[in-house]
Amino acid sequence: MALLLQSPTETIKLSLQQYYEEFLRILPRIALAILVIILGVLLSQMLTSFYKRRFQQKSEDPLMSKFLAQAVKVILIIITIMLALRVAGLDDIATGLLTAVGGGAIILGFAFQDIGKNFLAGIILAFNRPFNINDTIKVDDIFGKVKELSFRYSHIKTFDGRDIYIPNSDVLTKPVENYTADGFYRVDFTVGLGYEDDIDAAKKVIQDVLDNNEEIVRDGEHENFVIEDELAASTVNLKVFFWVDTVDYRRASRILRGMIIKEVKVALADRDFNLPSDVVELKLYKNSPEIPFKLNRGEEGKTAN
Repeated sequence: MALLLQSPTETIKLSLQQYYEEFLRILPRIALAILVIILGVLLSQMLTSFYKRRFQQKSEDPLMSKFLAQAVKVILIIITIMLALRVAGLDDIATGLLTAVGGGAIILGFAFQDIGKNFLAGIILAFNRPFNINDTIKVDDIFGKVKELSFRYSHIKTFDGRDIYIPNSDVLTKPVENYTADGFYRVDFTVGLGYEDDIDAAKKVIQDVLDNNEEIVRDGEHENFVIEDELAASTVNLKVFFWVDTVDYRRASRILRGMIIKEVKVALADRDFNLPSDVVELKLYKNSPEIPFKLNRGEEGKTAN
């Protein structure tokens, strides 16, 4: 009845006074809740670092240990927030928050289905995936080394220095080529010889180069060999196959390959094998001017026009 006799201004002042007194009453709890959050975040960071080291010591899988450490950190932070709300006397808010999270998960699932899909794919990849840290893989046209697996993406470092983050759903649903899963990779290149050359003798020269290189893998399962591949227009093409250790994929598949090509070229040239280029035919039609040319004749420097 007294409230009905009060003016609007007095009612507002009274309400503000009540809110202010209530705020002062729960202020210590709010301060304690903030302290709980700060301590909880720091504690979760310490525990995450501790468990990450333990995971890495007991697990041979760096990606799995890092993923589990991230999961532990997220769970600890959620527990800290819920505990802080209870310390502040906001149990109703904590209960409502859990209800809202449960009910809103369906709505958010439709609104952010790509994020949810990548998150679930990240969990699946953490426990069952076709690669490990520093493996060289190819997903679609993306080729490089695996550096990190997070909840939403896989971090790939390409050999030209680019950092590419592939959504986990793509890694899970698309073909993944792993070039270093078992540590071995077969490299090949083509050598073109003249038709007048002795093919068997050339194959022996190339095979000797492969057998004498210490960086090439040689065992019962991995055979290095040379075979006839193609009768081209001006050359007989030989295909050279050899196995390399892919601990350092870039060196094995690029640098070592170039070194072997160079050694093969020098060895064949030293034994007077011809390494001709493609023959080019020039045709002159009616009303076409003649094409002047000069022909070199060996070391004597004789030329013909």
